[in-house]
Amino acid sequence: MQCRVRDLDVHCEVFGEGRPIVSVHGMGVNLRTMKGCMEPVLADHSDAWKRVYFDLPGMGRTKGADWIRNSDDMAQFVLDVIDEVVGEEPFAIVGESYGGYLARAVVRRRPTQVLGVLLICPLVIAADDQRDTAPLAVLHRDRRIEGVDAEETDFANLFLTNQTPETWQRFRDEMLVGFTCGDNEFESRIRADGAYAFAADVDAAVSFERPALILAGRQDCLVGYRDAWKLLGNYPRASFAVLDMAGHALQIEQPELFRALVGEWLHRVARFAA
Repeated sequence: MQCRVRDLDVHCEVFGEGRPIVSVHGMGVNLRTMKGCMEPVLADHSDAWKRVYFDLPGMGRTKGADWIRNSDDMAQFVLDVIDEVVGEEPFAIVGESYGGYLARAVVRRRPTQVLGVLLICPLVIAADDQRDTAPLAVLHRDRRIEGVDAEETDFANLFLTNQTPETWQRFRDEMLVGFTCGDNEFESRIRADGAYAFAADVDAAVSFERPALILAGRQDCLVGYRDAWKLLGNYPRASFAVLDMAGHALQIEQPELFRALVGEWLHRVARFAA
């Protein structure tokens, strides 16, 4: 489906009925990343949740727009999509990587409307050189992985520390496909100095006392896990897990643990909302 935000046609996919759960993908990918990680979990709860996925501007099938100049504008875009698709109904929100940065802005702006928040490998610090990250490490690469060019391998090494045929296939289907169809010029503008970080600290003086889950990869060389730990004080009802054998594609590398932890969070949100 398409929804309209100002002059922008937004590519959305909505499934099921029930309480809305809005998923926000990271920089450079598209909604396939969030569908790939959330639908297997929500399959066990599909009668309880209305699942909302959409492409951020300049990514996937949503074009960039001149009025989106920085992360503050991007967060407003997310809020506008929520207003269009969800309205005033309470909802849960999921954010992955940069989507986790935007999701925290939604929590800050709509604390009474958000039922719960899930942050997957969240971006905490916008500036690359200020993050406390893990060193790049490929702990396992299955010899059955063949026919992969050097450029694709270098790219995957940033995300996957556990490289099996299964994780490679999911990485290609859910993440790599997004990187090949985005508007690179638009993304570079958002990622530029002075644009990527919010104008005000999104995590300052936040106390969100509703069910939360923060998941981080122990080998995540892009955003790390230590910065995410600093968020815990803002979420008094948060569980926090750092998963070994997981980089910045945690949901792909540790699917069983991901499914169990997110399923438990969904139960907590449902009990809170009842």
